[in-house]
Amino acid sequence: MNFVVPDFFPATAEIFIAVMALVLMLATAFARNIARGLAYALAQFTLLVTAFIILFTLDIGIDRSFGNLFVNDLLGGVLKLVICFAMMIALLYGRAWLAERKLDRPEYYLLALLMTLGMMVLITANHLLTLYLGLEMMSLSLYALVAFDRDSARSTEAGMKYFVLGALASGLLLYGMSMVYGATGALELPAVAQAVTGGTANMKVLLFGLVFLVAGVSFKLGVAPFHMWAPDVYQGAPTPVTLILSSAPKLAAFALAFRLLVGGFSGLVEHWQTMLMLVAAASIVLGNLAALVQHNIKRMLAYSGISHMGFMLLGLLSGVAGGKADVTVAAYSSAMFYAVAYVLMTLAAFGMVVLLSRAGFDAENIEDFKGLNRRNAWFALLMLFVMFSMAGIPFFVGFFAKLAVLKAVIDAGYLWLAVLAVVMSVIGAFYYLRVVKLMYFDEPTETAPIAASAEFQVMLSVNGIAIAVLGLMPGALLGLCRTALQASVIAG
Repeated sequence: MNFVVPDFFPATAEIFIAVMALVLMLATAFARNIARGLAYALAQFTLLVTAFIILFTLDIGIDRSFGNLFVNDLLGGVLKLVICFAMMIALLYGRAWLAERKLDRPEYYLLALLMTLGMMVLITANHLLTLYLGLEMMSLSLYALVAFDRDSARSTEAGMKYFVLGALASGLLLYGMSMVYGATGALELPAVAQAVTGGTANMKVLLFGLVFLVAGVSFKLGVAPFHMWAPDVYQGAPTPVTLILSSAPKLAAFALAFRLLVGGFSGLVEHWQTMLMLVAAASIVLGNLAALVQHNIKRMLAYSGISHMGFMLLGLLSGVAGGKADVTVAAYSSAMFYAVAYVLMTLAAFGMVVLLSRAGFDAENIEDFKGLNRRNAWFALLMLFVMFSMAGIPFFVGFFAKLAVLKAVIDAGYLWLAVLAVVMSVIGAFYYLRVVKLMYFDEPTETAPIAASAEFQVMLSVNGIAIAVLGLMPGALLGLCRTALQASVIAG
């Protein structure tokens, strides 16, 4: 039996972040007096260095290693890079909030790094078992983070609910994967795709397994009808955890859907396309209508996220329009562009929620934004950017994200879906504009000064300005998404 030494170079970023997670755990155990500050510094250092390693190991081609368990391509590199920066921003936004409530323990940053590692493994998976391993590493860390405030009954309840429902979704995925293996005799995604297109798979068993896989992916994306966990978990989790939960994992879920459905089941596109169509339409309708009646901004943004993920799925399901390669790449890149834009918007939105909170007070109600323009005109303007962008109002990044997806949907021949999405977006604009109305036209109910560190204010300002600048110049980001996806689509 010949032992082949795997090529570790493509996985340098994953190896580094795993080693640094152990370093963080040991360092904070021996330096208890400075453990909180040291853990934060090590976490940020790890994410920054990891980002540089990803840039250094980025390859336009496709490299597979570890017995085809691992794939290193431009798509994975770009997504991992965005995730690193998103996690850095999320940790920065949440640090003061956690410190005021004595929750900035080293375990928080350790779980954040392990969660990041799980997302990176998930994004680079070329095998069903690797997909599941990355998914579970990410999910288990998130379960612990949601219930991190052990003295809060609401946080503990949210963590338990997320754990139980998440375990159910993981079971659905695992059961679906076992049926795929039974039908095709393979676990590698390219081998599964070959069995599907070659006609050697048991189609009845395979389609049954595909249903379970789509259900599991839908839960991880938080889309209807598998959305029931999102509003309660968003509201119950500590706000910095909600910020993390609503941002970077969405990119990992996009990668999960793309690797699994496009990479492994492109031969069954007419089946999963129909399922995604129903899920996307239900998510856009339910998300926008339910958000209209919310008074808690975390719940409102949860339902808003359901709607936004529905839009992202519209781009994904439109990727087979006419079978033309350029149209296919444009559709998939619109979905990726939408996912990246959503992460940028939701980071700024929850960053504003964290900014308006202070010790003993959480700005969770929409009414807490009343009169923000009189308290601080600059932060009110940044929140206006966020709300306008999420509503899809020109000329912000959210508008061009929706425009790219709608164009892909129309090119795919689903005019009714595009009309439904536009109508629901117009209806959904109401709850975004309601926040703007409260900020600019209502008297402030809170007179306490808005205090935040200089780095927090700078990063939040950069975050908000980026939403406007990328709206004015979306071509660079959209082009990057197109280039990243092109090699993967052609190879698939």
